[in-house]
Amino acid sequence: MNKKLRQVMSLVFAGVLAVGILAGCGNKAAQTNSDKKESKGKVNLGYVNWAEGIAMTNLVEAVLEEKMGYDVEKKQGEAGMVFTSLANGDMDVFLDGWLPVTHKDYMEKYKDKLENLGPNFENAKIGLVVPKYMNIKSIEDLNGIKDELSGKIIGIDPGAGIMKAANKAVKEYGLKLEILEGSGATMTTMLKKAEDAKKPIVVTGWKPHWKFARWDLKFLEDPKGVFGEAEHIDTIARKGFEKEMPEVAQFLKNFKMDDKQLGSLMGDIKDNSDKDALDVAKEWMKKNEKLVNSWIPKK
Repeated sequence: MNKKLRQVMSLVFAGVLAVGILAGCGNKAAQTNSDKKESKGKVNLGYVNWAEGIAMTNLVEAVLEEKMGYDVEKKQGEAGMVFTSLANGDMDVFLDGWLPVTHKDYMEKYKDKLENLGPNFENAKIGLVVPKYMNIKSIEDLNGIKDELSGKIIGIDPGAGIMKAANKAVKEYGLKLEILEGSGATMTTMLKKAEDAKKPIVVTGWKPHWKFARWDLKFLEDPKGVFGEAEHIDTIARKGFEKEMPEVAQFLKNFKMDDKQLGSLMGDIKDNSDKDALDVAKEWMKKNEKLVNSWIPKK
């Protein structure tokens, strides 16, 4: 075989090989696409950087994606931004609406643009919280130890309903203390530091929260009722959501957790802070299959 013929044969072989590879890739891609189920739609979840909200939002995402066939997108913001986004239709669902007191103003402001899908957690509570080793019982006692507290109440993000109630408490009780704005994470970091040193501290606190399992804490008595009685956490949706996504809305109506269930999920997320919260929620979902399946609407 002469040199020219060998070159021609090599080119022909290379061409056949390339076509075969491309055909194989095409078949593989087609097979992959055919194996992948088509999404039923996208659900946009809004949440605030609060322990219970992070836990519930990631669990709902896990169920919607892994068990119900929906795509989920999460967006974090402070409470005011989330309620505004729901009212504007930029978000679909918020799982952390505290009622009837904490988020009352937002619900009244946007009442014609929101849908309440009902409570997902009962007997929630907000107030001022201190370690049990502190020898005080009431909010009225705080002025007597203001120097020990460096004149500070440790707060969270300024848009939170509990911060509005805390500022009201300062006025109602004539407290000579300043509320420091921050975040839930900053609050628990400062609480841990005080607990480790057994020093006095007062924080804006709420239950459910993993901190009550981690440390011995107590709510200060609130004789003026500024922080209200026990609340419930509701699932709030944008107007029209239930009609557009009835299966998801029914799932969210069925979605309810008690103190033990939500506490264990929050604890798992906190204890596995090196992992993504969604991965932890998926693991919790697998361990609590019977409960999770009870929330999913029957077909």
